[in-house]
Amino acid sequence: MNMLPDVGSLEPITEESEGGFHSLFADAPSSVEFNKLRKRLLRNARQAIEDFSMIKPGERWLVALSGGKDSYGLLAVLLDLKWRGLLPVDLLACNLDQGQPNFPKHILPDYLDSHGIQHRIEYQDTYSVVTDKLPEGSTYCSLCSRLRRGHLYRIAREEGCSALVLGHHREDILETFFMNLFHGGRLAAMPAKLLNDEGDVMVLRPLSYCAETDLEKFASAMRFPIIPCDLCGSQEGLQRNAMKAMLDDIEKRMPGRKDTMIRALANTRPSHLLDRKLFDFAALNQNLTTGQDTSNDI
Repeated sequence: MNMLPDVGSLEPITEESEGGFHSLFADAPSSVEFNKLRKRLLRNARQAIEDFSMIKPGERWLVALSGGKDSYGLLAVLLDLKWRGLLPVDLLACNLDQGQPNFPKHILPDYLDSHGIQHRIEYQDTYSVVTDKLPEGSTYCSLCSRLRRGHLYRIAREEGCSALVLGHHREDILETFFMNLFHGGRLAAMPAKLLNDEGDVMVLRPLSYCAETDLEKFASAMRFPIIPCDLCGSQEGLQRNAMKAMLDDIEKRMPGRKDTMIRALANTRPSHLLDRKLFDFAALNQNLTTGQDTSNDI
């Protein structure tokens, strides 16, 4: 079973001996610290891509680009891997302009054009839909996300893309796990790879092993033109914010716990849980009569 981060199983990432670098990195810092950060993000993304068999050579991926630090980091990491010959797929960046007030429409196309990155900008006023259907002060994230995802699936089909690639990272996965645990009564998180309900578009999260703090440092060093989310990011008291604060407190008190928790999600023991659909507890009665030892003490 693959465990995070088992980067030793991958060939080391070398410097730009592969032949220059993508123009995105033309003004990137040349410091040792930045190079270590860049390689760490690349290694963790490669590990997730390998662990979850994300690549089918020759396919086309639709890379969702919101203008936040995570999606910029995702695009940069994928372009870097592709430049190094480690990602044999075509990439199409896509921003869904959701009609948010004062959204700076020029920033993303200008940035993508300046680096010669293939992209599509789609306008759909989901902001009005969300604010019309939900009362003021409500949490918009869930409805906004469903509307956005539906349009991205459609665009993927129109563009001949087999996968929709999202910028969710380690903390997003852990926060979702604890939200489901505390509020949903189930053990579930964000999968690194998921087939949509229609069965025609794969959802991929190559940054599943990447730390949010690394993406923050990377975005700052790369000077990405960040666009804040005025629709969701301005809301206070979201359940996800509470989970984020809890995880940050745990990490501060016990450094390294986030990595331990993400490893735990890849190392489940159904016989030590209470889900009768995953483990045949009734069969233990038969094993008892035969003298077979099925215990696996912690």
